[in-house]
Amino acid sequence: MDQPESASSGSTLTVIIALGANAAVAVLKSVVAALTGSASMVAEAAHSWADTGNEVLLLIAEKRSVRPADANHPLGYGRSAYVWSMIAAFGLFTIGAVLSIIHGVQSLTAPEEEVDYLWAYLVLALAFVLEGFSFLQARRQTRELARKAQMSRMEFLGATSNPTLRAVFFEDATALVGLVIAAVALALHQITRQPLWDALGSILVGVLLGFVAVFLLQRNIAFLVGQVADPRMREAALRDLLARPEVAKVTYLHLEYVGPDKLLVIGSVDLVGDAPEHEVARILQQLEDDLQAGPTVERVVLSLSAPGFPALELPGERDVTAG
Repeated sequence: MDQPESASSGSTLTVIIALGANAAVAVLKSVVAALTGSASMVAEAAHSWADTGNEVLLLIAEKRSVRPADANHPLGYGRSAYVWSMIAAFGLFTIGAVLSIIHGVQSLTAPEEEVDYLWAYLVLALAFVLEGFSFLQARRQTRELARKAQMSRMEFLGATSNPTLRAVFFEDATALVGLVIAAVALALHQITRQPLWDALGSILVGVLLGFVAVFLLQRNIAFLVGQVADPRMREAALRDLLARPEVAKVTYLHLEYVGPDKLLVIGSVDLVGDAPEHEVARILQQLEDDLQAGPTVERVVLSLSAPGFPALELPGERDVTAG
């Protein structure tokens, strides 16, 4: 069975690059935030530290999810990637979003402090370069996988079973937008001499992080509770089964993710002829083994169709019949 979505072989490299960039940026922002007292810089420092912690959690997700199946986990450990990615998204929400908003609200009534704008602008520019490098790596991997899946980048990022790639892409994109917000807030503070703009910048960065964190949480929850595969993948599996001479019809077919790029396939088939029970068992086992040989299939469970159940039809065949 062909899989439109490629395996996540480049995700670890993407996370490592993001981790290095975010750690360096977090240190720089923290130093400048301490020197300048800028609310926007404090928000950006919290954002970068949250991202750094998230990358560590995403690395754990990558390592834990590829452990092989065992007696206690016959479907493998793939879903652990969604657990760790969900923890990372929650950290982004609490540390990045909530703290940024709280600090921004507190800064609305704080007395104005002298800000060293030069250092703030320099760090923001350097952070933009480092974050941009990390984002380009995530964008490159996303573009390649989206092309293979025949999807747009945004469609792929919403549908992909790879939570680490989705997290790094949106965190880096949000970081770049946040840096622009912080720079604009600093500029308005400098021009107007009103700290209100700096505080509003911090709040806006927090709100932006909150939206991204909620989106990532929702997608990880969806995969944890059971996310079905893209209809095109189900159609490919159905074509594969119907192309086999021993299969007369397929009456049920369910494809569900049990980890990044890993599928559980459950189906009911009607076999050609009237073979004895031991031969039927052998044929079903052979079909399961053939389908399970694919790198994206974790487990296949096939059974005989119950009498009277209608056959599943391929979209093209359904159109022909209707015509």
